[in-house]
Amino acid sequence: MEFDVVVLGTGPGGEDAAGRLAEADLRVAAVEANLVGGECPYWGCIPSKMMIRAADLLAEGRRIPGIAGGSSVSPDWSQVAGRIRGEATDDWNDEVAAKRLTGKGVQLFRGRGKITAPGEVTVNGQVLRASRGIVVATGSEPVVPPIEGLRDTPYWTNHRAIEAEQAPESLIVLGGGAIGAELAQAFSRFGTAVTVLEGADRLLPPEEPEASELVRKVFEVEGITVRTGARARRVGHDGSAFTVETDDGPAVRAQRLLVSTGRRSDLAALGVGAFGLDESARAIRTDGRMRAAEGLWALGDITGKGAFTHMSMYQANIVVHDILGEPVQEAEYHAVPRVTFTDPEIGSVGLSEAQARQEGLQVRTALTRIADSTRGWIHKAGNEGFVKLVTAEGVLVGATSAGPVGGEVLSMLTLAVHARIPVRRLSEMIYAYPTFHRAVEATLKEL
Repeated sequence: MEFDVVVLGTGPGGEDAAGRLAEADLRVAAVEANLVGGECPYWGCIPSKMMIRAADLLAEGRRIPGIAGGSSVSPDWSQVAGRIRGEATDDWNDEVAAKRLTGKGVQLFRGRGKITAPGEVTVNGQVLRASRGIVVATGSEPVVPPIEGLRDTPYWTNHRAIEAEQAPESLIVLGGGAIGAELAQAFSRFGTAVTVLEGADRLLPPEEPEASELVRKVFEVEGITVRTGARARRVGHDGSAFTVETDDGPAVRAQRLLVSTGRRSDLAALGVGAFGLDESARAIRTDGRMRAAEGLWALGDITGKGAFTHMSMYQANIVVHDILGEPVQEAEYHAVPRVTFTDPEIGSVGLSEAQARQEGLQVRTALTRIADSTRGWIHKAGNEGFVKLVTAEGVLVGATSAGPVGGEVLSMLTLAVHARIPVRRLSEMIYAYPTFHRAVEATLKEL
């Protein structure tokens, strides 16, 4: 079958690119092995944030004494599960999303597609030819580490955790990155006894050490057991519970085990070798217009620039303009924002202090605590957090906003890093009072 463009994968970026290209009167085929819409709406961003929103409400209810009266909170996981099943995922049915895509003129093919030659994709034995090219947007899958005994057990990935009809009595979370930390806190606030095992020396390894320490302290206050430098060496399951043996201490036992040790893409399964690309690589390298080779574009997780929905949508926009021959600003990655939706939220953009020093920059940093600000003092319970700024040559190159609305405060810092606004100019702004973002002004003064 002949098309102008074949899009492999219909996560947020792939779906957006396919739909917009079809609306531009191109003949577009989209190939999807799972659900149209991808990870984000069914197991990632949206349902997980529903869980977190519910868990945060419980935490807020427990903070009422001493500020607004008395409170009694009774967690009910069935309401969370019902909302995820009914409002977010349609019981993990993508009919609406598929109709949205095909309604724009895209021809949808179900199955796992593979590039079998330049300009050619094979799916379920059917050959799709693309005269203009192929867009790879297949996302990533959870990494299952080679731990003895693990694969023979009914462990959870984030999929099974999101689909849970009940909160387990106890849970081991293997991996203290963003996904592991978010789900650990959410289940804990619904009464699950949670232990987090992280192989690195701290939680949230990509973040600033101050953010890692902040989240650890909050977790421990809330009753979550955190063990860092804990490498699992064996997993067992006796039919009712898991046992995880580690190199650093006693074994841990719990009803459920959540494996959250990162994600990866399988380039060999995609057949990118047909374009002369290295199929053993961790990601597809692209230029500023998201071109990986003549007639091949890539976007999203598979490019290795960040497994974020906002990254795939950003890159999809560039792909669409490039395929249509329209002018577009080439991709820039010096101001990539990310948010870990724990409580407190950890929002980060640009370079960390360590990364900036590794690049040989003459770094200056400053940090102020949210609790020391007027808004933090007013907020009282749940006011843990800080703003940290990383500068070089008078320009902000990185920032972390941790606090009750860390991800929202991050927006102005992302703009500052992206536009390379001089620190002096930022210090001349007017900051509304009393707000959480006013901590940015205080941190600038510390610089």
